[in-house]
Amino acid sequence: MSIDIANESGTGVDEHAIVDVARWSLDRMRIHPLAELSVVIVDEPAMEQLHIQWMDLPGPTDVMSFPMDELRPGKADEDPPQGLLGDVVLCPTVAQRQGAAAGHSMDDELHLLTVHGVLHLLGYDHAEPDEEREMFALQKELLESWREARRAAGDRG
Repeated sequence: MSIDIANESGTGVDEHAIVDVARWSLDRMRIHPLAELSVVIVDEPAMEQLHIQWMDLPGPTDVMSFPMDELRPGKADEDPPQGLLGDVVLCPTVAQRQGAAAGHSMDDELHLLTVHGVLHLLGYDHAEPDEEREMFALQKELLESWREARRAAGDRG
Protein backbone atom coordinates (compact mmCIF):
# COMPACT_ATOMS: atom_id res chain seq x y z
CA MET A 1 0.00 0.00 0.00
CA SER A 2 1.50 3.29 -1.05
CA ILE A 3 0.46 6.13 1.25
CA ASP A 4 2.04 9.52 0.72
CA ILE A 5 1.60 12.23 3.32
CA ALA A 6 2.37 15.92 2.95
CA ASN A 7 2.02 18.29 5.89
CA GLU A 8 1.54 21.77 4.43
CA SER A 9 -0.25 23.11 7.51
CA GLY A 10 2.59 24.38 9.66
CA THR A 11 1.11 22.37 12.55
CA GLY A 12 2.97 19.41 13.98
CA VAL A 13 1.01 16.18 13.70
CA ASP A 14 1.83 12.50 14.18
CA GLU A 15 2.23 11.66 10.49
CA HIS A 16 3.28 8.08 11.25
CA ALA A 17 0.03 7.39 13.12
CA ILE A 18 -2.08 8.95 10.35
CA VAL A 19 -0.42 6.71 7.76
CA ASP A 20 -0.75 3.72 10.10
CA VAL A 21 -4.49 4.17 10.73
CA ALA A 22 -5.09 4.71 7.00
CA ARG A 23 -3.15 1.54 6.14
CA TRP A 24 -4.97 -0.42 8.87
CA SER A 25 -8.35 0.70 7.54
CA LEU A 26 -7.50 -0.06 3.92
CA ASP A 27 -6.16 -3.49 4.83
CA ARG A 28 -9.34 -4.31 6.78
CA MET A 29 -11.44 -3.15 3.82
CA ARG A 30 -9.51 -5.53 1.53
CA ILE A 31 -8.08 -2.85 -0.71
CA HIS A 32 -5.38 -4.02 -3.11
CA PRO A 33 -1.92 -3.85 -1.49
CA LEU A 34 -0.61 -1.77 -4.42
CA ALA A 35 -3.39 0.84 -4.21
CA GLU A 36 -2.22 4.42 -3.73
CA LEU A 37 -3.48 7.01 -1.26
CA SER A 38 -2.41 10.59 -0.68
CA VAL A 39 -2.99 12.42 2.62
CA VAL A 40 -2.53 16.17 2.60
CA ILE A 41 -2.58 18.22 5.79
CA VAL A 42 -3.44 21.87 5.24
CA ASP A 43 -4.09 25.09 7.16
CA GLU A 44 -7.50 26.69 7.52
CA PRO A 45 -7.23 29.12 4.57
CA ALA A 46 -6.32 26.26 2.20
CA MET A 47 -9.12 24.06 3.57
CA GLU A 48 -11.61 26.89 3.29
CA GLN A 49 -10.62 27.41 -0.34
CA LEU A 50 -11.19 23.71 -1.08
CA HIS A 51 -14.47 23.72 0.84
CA ILE A 52 -15.78 26.64 -1.19
CA GLN A 53 -14.44 25.34 -4.51
CA TRP A 54 -15.75 21.78 -4.21
CA MET A 55 -18.70 21.98 -1.83
CA ASP A 56 -19.78 25.60 -2.27
CA LEU A 57 -19.77 25.93 1.51
CA PRO A 58 -18.11 28.73 3.50
CA GLY A 59 -15.38 28.30 6.08
CA PRO A 60 -12.85 25.55 6.65
CA THR A 61 -13.93 21.99 7.36
CA ASP A 62 -12.18 19.10 9.10
CA VAL A 63 -11.71 16.57 6.28
CA MET A 64 -12.38 16.31 2.57
CA SER A 65 -11.98 13.32 0.29
CA PHE A 66 -11.27 13.33 -3.42
CA PRO A 67 -11.69 9.83 -4.92
CA MET A 68 -9.86 8.91 -8.11
CA ASP A 69 -10.52 5.38 -9.39
CA GLU A 70 -13.63 4.77 -7.27
CA LEU A 71 -12.19 1.65 -5.65
CA ARG A 72 -14.59 -0.24 -3.40
CA PRO A 73 -14.02 -2.62 -0.49
CA GLY A 74 -12.87 -6.04 -1.64
CA LYS A 75 -14.78 -9.25 -1.14
CA ALA A 76 -13.27 -12.34 0.44
CA ASP A 77 -13.71 -14.42 -2.73
CA GLU A 78 -12.33 -11.83 -5.19
CA ASP A 79 -9.00 -10.24 -5.99
CA PRO A 80 -9.37 -6.52 -5.30
CA PRO A 81 -8.65 -4.12 -8.17
CA GLN A 82 -5.48 -2.07 -8.14
CA GLY A 83 -5.61 1.70 -8.58
CA LEU A 84 -5.52 5.18 -7.15
CA LEU A 85 -7.75 5.70 -4.14
CA GLY A 86 -7.43 9.47 -4.18
CA ASP A 87 -6.71 12.19 -1.65
CA VAL A 88 -7.75 12.75 1.95
CA VAL A 89 -7.25 16.36 3.06
CA LEU A 90 -7.10 17.08 6.79
CA CYS A 91 -7.10 20.37 8.70
CA PRO A 92 -5.43 19.99 12.12
CA THR A 93 -6.58 23.31 13.58
CA VAL A 94 -10.22 22.40 12.93
CA ALA A 95 -9.46 18.93 14.33
CA GLN A 96 -7.94 20.57 17.42
CA ARG A 97 -11.17 22.47 18.14
CA GLN A 98 -13.38 19.46 17.46
CA GLY A 99 -11.21 17.20 19.58
CA ALA A 100 -11.30 19.64 22.49
CA ALA A 101 -15.09 19.87 22.22
CA ALA A 102 -15.32 16.05 22.21
CA GLY A 103 -12.87 15.69 25.10
CA HIS A 104 -9.94 14.17 23.25
CA SER A 105 -6.71 15.27 21.57
CA MET A 106 -6.10 16.71 18.14
CA ASP A 107 -4.24 13.53 17.19
CA ASP A 108 -7.21 11.36 18.23
CA GLU A 109 -9.48 13.55 16.13
CA LEU A 110 -7.11 13.35 13.15
CA HIS A 111 -7.11 9.54 13.41
CA LEU A 112 -10.91 9.53 13.35
CA LEU A 113 -10.98 11.97 10.43
CA THR A 114 -8.46 9.88 8.50
CA VAL A 115 -10.67 6.80 8.78
CA HIS A 116 -13.69 8.93 7.88
CA GLY A 117 -11.93 10.28 4.80
CA VAL A 118 -10.77 6.81 3.70
CA LEU A 119 -14.33 5.50 3.98
CA HIS A 120 -15.55 8.36 1.79
CA LEU A 121 -12.94 7.37 -0.81
CA LEU A 122 -14.39 3.86 -0.71
CA GLY A 123 -17.90 5.08 -1.49
CA TYR A 124 -19.37 5.40 1.99
CA ASP A 125 -21.51 8.41 2.78
CA HIS A 126 -23.65 9.74 5.59
CA ALA A 127 -26.25 11.85 3.79
CA GLU A 128 -29.11 9.50 4.75
CA PRO A 129 -29.74 8.06 8.23
CA ASP A 130 -29.14 4.43 7.13
CA GLU A 131 -25.90 5.41 5.38
CA GLU A 132 -24.77 7.36 8.43
CA ARG A 133 -25.40 4.41 10.78
CA GLU A 134 -23.46 2.06 8.50
CA MET A 135 -20.55 4.42 7.90
CA PHE A 136 -20.16 5.57 11.48
CA ALA A 137 -20.37 2.01 12.85
CA LEU A 138 -17.66 0.90 10.44
CA GLN A 139 -15.59 3.99 11.28
CA LYS A 140 -15.86 3.20 15.00
CA GLU A 141 -15.00 -0.48 14.45
CA LEU A 142 -11.91 0.32 12.37
CA LEU A 143 -10.67 2.99 14.77
CA GLU A 144 -11.21 0.85 17.89
CA SER A 145 -9.52 -2.20 16.35
CA TRP A 146 -6.54 -0.05 15.29
CA ARG A 147 -6.23 1.43 18.78
CA GLU A 148 -6.45 -2.01 20.36
CA ALA A 149 -3.74 -3.33 18.03
CA ARG A 150 -1.50 -0.37 18.94
CA ARG A 151 -2.08 -0.94 22.66
CA ALA A 152 -1.25 -4.63 22.24
CA ALA A 153 1.95 -3.66 20.44
CA GLY A 154 2.87 -1.31 23.32
CA ASP A 155 2.24 1.87 21.33
CA ARG A 156 0.05 4.72 22.50
CA GLY A 157 -3.20 5.22 20.72
